[in-house]
Amino acid sequence: MSIRATVLRFPSEPEAQESSGLPWGVTVTPFASKDENGNAPVYGSGGDLIPRCENCWAYYNTYCDQEQWAWYCSLCGTINGLSTETISRYSSSVSAPENVSSFIDIELPLEGSDEEGMQARPVYVAAIDLASSEEFLELTKSGLLAALEALKPGSLFGLATFSHKLGLYDVQGPIPVVKNVFLPGDADGSLSFELEDAMPLFSFLAPVETCKDRIASALETLRPTSSWGGPGTAQGMGGRGFGLAMESLISYLGSEHGNTYALARIFAFLSGPPDFGPGQLDTQRYGEQYASKGEDAELALLPEQTPFYKDLAAVAVQAGVCIDIFAVTNEYTDLASLKFLSIDSGGSLFLYPNTDDSTLPQDMYRILSRPYAFNCVMRLRTSSEFKPGNSYGHFFPDPQYENVQHVICCDSYATYAYDFDFANNHGFSRHTKELPMIQLAFQYTVVVPPEEHLTPGSGQSSRSKYTLKRRLRIRTMQFGVAHNFNELYDSVDPEVVLSILVHKVILSSLSEGVKEGRMLLHDWLVILTAQYIEGCKNVPNEFGSSTGSLIDVTFSQCPQLQPLPRLIFALLRNPLLRFHAEGIHPDYRIYLQCLFSGLEPSSLHRAIYPLLSSYSTPDKLAYPRHSLSRAALLTSESPIFFLDAFTTLIVFYSSTADPALPYPPPQDCLLRATINKLKQERSVTPRLTFIRGGQEDATLFESYLIEEQDVDGSGFATVMGFVSFLEEIGQSVLEYMK
Repeated sequence: MSIRATVLRFPSEPEAQESSGLPWGVTVTPFASKDENGNAPVYGSGGDLIPRCENCWAYYNTYCDQEQWAWYCSLCGTINGLSTETISRYSSSVSAPENVSSFIDIELPLEGSDEEGMQARPVYVAAIDLASSEEFLELTKSGLLAALEALKPGSLFGLATFSHKLGLYDVQGPIPVVKNVFLPGDADGSLSFELEDAMPLFSFLAPVETCKDRIASALETLRPTSSWGGPGTAQGMGGRGFGLAMESLISYLGSEHGNTYALARIFAFLSGPPDFGPGQLDTQRYGEQYASKGEDAELALLPEQTPFYKDLAAVAVQAGVCIDIFAVTNEYTDLASLKFLSIDSGGSLFLYPNTDDSTLPQDMYRILSRPYAFNCVMRLRTSSEFKPGNSYGHFFPDPQYENVQHVICCDSYATYAYDFDFANNHGFSRHTKELPMIQLAFQYTVVVPPEEHLTPGSGQSSRSKYTLKRRLRIRTMQFGVAHNFNELYDSVDPEVVLSILVHKVILSSLSEGVKEGRMLLHDWLVILTAQYIEGCKNVPNEFGSSTGSLIDVTFSQCPQLQPLPRLIFALLRNPLLRFHAEGIHPDYRIYLQCLFSGLEPSSLHRAIYPLLSSYSTPDKLAYPRHSLSRAALLTSESPIFFLDAFTTLIVFYSSTADPALPYPPPQDCLLRATINKLKQERSVTPRLTFIRGGQEDATLFESYLIEEQDVDGSGFATVMGFVSFLEEIGQSVLEYMK
């Protein structure tokens, strides 16, 4: 569980918070195996025995003062009695986890479950679009074959297809059998019977360990609808009944939720927009008509056009079904509507513009190889002087309890964010030793694979059932208080500030349009700079009082703030905030919104502002960091450059590189080892490209050299590069301070 704050020293009072210009909040990665300092939690049992505060319901922790019969809550100060059972627990020679560490992970009893009910098998279902191409199906097959290698024995797998009909496959016999159910083409149609009547669920869900080869054989029989031919097939050609197919599959699986499985995952492979039956989408809204009608294309294309998929996501959550969408298409598919099906259900949204260099198989394997938790409940509590404000991330809020979020499926990368507000006008008192506290409680379930053991007397191995484990992870943290602006600014974590800003800008773009999001970001940097100058000029012996220091747009005296102008500049250059008229596809923008809003701060930093390093040879690092400019290439004597843009990795050999240097870099060199390490650490598979300057097209590499490019389409006066951007910010600051 990693928790990072925008500032390590919290503002002392509301006026200081407002005057600082900084966002105040935290990012949390609850299922990360270690905290932000690399420390693992203390594990234990008896999670139901941890005392809780009678006032704020916070959990007892190492910051609480304890007496013989009572303890004081470290968050609200309330005195609570200790039960006889708790006193016995804390008197034991073996220390309870909550008395040992402020970061604990402990087991809970599974409420209302007997031993049989605590056992369930992981369920995975592939739903494949047949209103597609041969290339799409070949890529999908490769992805599913990779998935089958990652699935552990004991898992159940179902294969379904959709077009103008829904196909269910029984692969447990010697020959795959498919049962087809025709889907109604009208937008308000529905199936007149349950899928269970077409094929019993136990026939549809096949054990992976005994049916892997048969599943692979069934995949080889798939053909796109365009190749079916024959009489009576023309009517359904091209129909993509994705909406009703997903609704039916969720209902199909939901009948066994809590019995056959505790969590099911549907992998939906989509080659274009749903255009048949319920959930069909109008793709005509994307095009030149907005220019002729005077409408804002960004504002019109970012919100969903129908609540169908958001409503369906709520049904999936109730059924314990997580949905991952893999869209392989460059045509407008309206991911703005479809995204809720994945992000609300705890799944992921992937977009691949073509099949040629798609990383879909690697992403499939990566998803299934990493651990995940499900049926998660998350609650952030604070000490009484402040409170959580807005919350951000791929979760759904509890309808009854404030500040409680539900996450149906959560892996070790999934990150969420909160910002804070003061609960009163007094802030943190200077006259008390009590410091600000936060406590994150994360309750979750994991599927524990069975252990293989020998059957007595037979010499053969057998496997018991998967079991469910309910756990409670608690992290309690204490922060300092900044008593002046210097202390506050020196405690800034720029990566977390960037994360909070990205969440705010995405929300602003969705409601007001991209232009409004850009203006919000621009104005924030202007106000921060002005507040920094205004707040620090009265601090003795700091920054001086010359005219030049008053327009210090680079924060030259505060190292922790110095990265922010460059990060804001890069964010304004990112496709997330570029305009439709600049060639930014609306589906790609939605994909970036979904990706960025779930990344932990360091990964988001890399996605927004890539890292450019250079090598004198493939085995020798020359400079670990360059500015993103052509000047860096011209002034560096190193012939090899490596650019890490999170989803894209580029190795660039300059045109002056010695022809004797091996190209591409050999597998056993330092550069390759660096690349392989980055690939292993990423939540998504980065695409690797090699470019030889002067001989191959370097446009892709040069597109990342943003510091000398125009910052155009901003709605502000056209300026050139990062230096001119700073000059423009400086002018805006002077105008703001008049």
